[in-house]
Amino acid sequence: MTALATRIEADLKVAMLAKEAVRRDALRLILSSLRLAEKELQRPLTGDEELQVLQRERKRRVEAIEAFRAGDREEQAAKEERELDILQEFMPAPLSEDEIEAIVDDVIAETGATSLRDIGRVMADVMPQVSGRVDGGTVSQMVKEKLA
Repeated sequence: MTALATRIEADLKVAMLAKEAVRRDALRLILSSLRLAEKELQRPLTGDEELQVLQRERKRRVEAIEAFRAGDREEQAAKEERELDILQEFMPAPLSEDEIEAIVDDVIAETGATSLRDIGRVMADVMPQVSGRVDGGTVSQMVKEKLA
């Protein structure tokens, strides 16, 4: 079992003892997703794979929040937001806009990108460096602005 799964299990035990139902349920969902991914791959997850699972779960929560709000189901949206907050505890700290910009500038200089045609090469080099710490859409927008 990975360090992240061990940490989540420990937090789950604390939540169960404290009778924190929302936290308990959210941690169970996260742990279940990690174990399912591990089972699908038939091997322990790497750190990057764990991060991908957490990102996928975060994306599901964000989409669910939007859908519930669109359907005037504020109570369900609030529940999803609480789960999202708990999930965020296990995600790496997000990068600031200045940090992202520095990484993008470095990659553009390294690849010699000069136009929007080079966006694929730049994104391919930037994304592994910022994976899990910033949304791909944000990075894409910044790269487009720099190359335009």
